[in-house]
Amino acid sequence: MTEERTKPTMPEVELPEPSDSGDGRIDILEPDSGGVADLEENPGTDAGSDEDIHEELERLRGERDELRDRVMRALAEAENVRKRGERDRREAERYGGSRLARDVLPVHDNLARALEAATQEQRELSSGLIEGVELTMRELLNVFKKHGIERVAPERGDRFDPQLHQAIFEAPLPETKAGDIIEITEVGFTLHDRLLRPAKVGVSSSPAAPTTPEPEAESEPTH
Repeated sequence: MTEERTKPTMPEVELPEPSDSGDGRIDILEPDSGGVADLEENPGTDAGSDEDIHEELERLRGERDELRDRVMRALAEAENVRKRGERDRREAERYGGSRLARDVLPVHDNLARALEAATQEQRELSSGLIEGVELTMRELLNVFKKHGIERVAPERGDRFDPQLHQAIFEAPLPETKAGDIIEITEVGFTLHDRLLRPAKVGVSSSPAAPTTPEPEAESEPTH
């Protein structure tokens, strides 16, 4: 008889059951040693992340402040543009016809000269014509007033105003003071608060009359 050789027996080891993913594949579980390795390789990860987050927050705050400043500047500029546009619109409404008004002023001057040159005899012979010219003048002045155009018509004896008058000549005139208006050669006009044309006047250059000293009483001789 041959002796049967006894085979060494292996100890039984319990293996984990393979997980079935549902698609017929069997996933093999491996020991999770990545977390420990990462901590060993990067021991200061948490501290570095805090610093990075802080720097990122500071950068974002700076961008926010810069954008806020740009927005505020843009809003202020838009408001200024709106105000300038509103002001330009009002000025265009009030003073847009100033050039046309200046061109129409000679019509007023010619009508005024025609009325001043008409003698009494001519008025009697051509009363209808004179009346038509007067009606035209009144209508023209009404149109001027409707659009804010007013006459600047000083009278003799008024003081010269460089804002409204233009001195054509100066002449000494008795019983007047220097700066008094002594002659009106052409009336002026204003458009609202702006001067369209100054009134042309003559101004007195007479200096103030000197005061004559009173004669002193003669003293009686003493004996």
